[in-house]
Amino acid sequence: MVFGNVGQDKNIEILKIPRDRVGVLIGKKGSVKKAIEEELGVKLEIDEDGTVTIYGTDKQKDQLAVWKAKDIVRAIGRGFNPEIALKLVSDEYVLEVIDIEDYASSENSLRRLKGRVIGKEGKSRRYIEGLTGANVSVYGKTVAIVGEHEPVQVAKEAVEMLLRGASHAKTYKFLERERQKIKRANFELWKKKNEVDELYEKMNPNYDDMENEEEN
Repeated sequence: MVFGNVGQDKNIEILKIPRDRVGVLIGKKGSVKKAIEEELGVKLEIDEDGTVTIYGTDKQKDQLAVWKAKDIVRAIGRGFNPEIALKLVSDEYVLEVIDIEDYASSENSLRRLKGRVIGKEGKSRRYIEGLTGANVSVYGKTVAIVGEHEPVQVAKEAVEMLLRGASHAKTYKFLERERQKIKRANFELWKKKNEVDELYEKMNPNYDDMENEEEN
């Protein structure tokens, strides 16, 4: 299939997702496929076997459009709903995928490790999400994480701790410590921004008027 407005110098990426996720990627009446294409200015070709080809076009929104589309497709393929996957349009969001097979020695071991990450009635996964703000999907033989950069790295470390055999209690304590660090860091950034704003306001008496003009 050849799309109009596909530039010769644009990127093309090909990847494969599980067949049972193809319908989710396409969406009702093609809604999800269309949303990805419109958000990023790319074109998707989706085959029934799960092969997805992403074409850059002259309408793509930025140089990373094809790469972002690939991550969105991967996220949907790894079990995320489209609403969460589409957050990857933003530069602030990233996707991490952990292969459970890297930690498992057998099929039984793989099932046990998946159970450790999910926890009883989903408690462990919810705890990781709640303390980091990232989204976690355990699907097939992978654990995928979507969120802002720092929370995703914390969630990834917590998942890998569980896969390496750390107790849930130890992992939860790690998450709580990291959450406090992030909260303190955010407070310091907020405090610093306020101090800069106050200094700038003293140096520029019309600062408030300038801000109002920018907002309007």
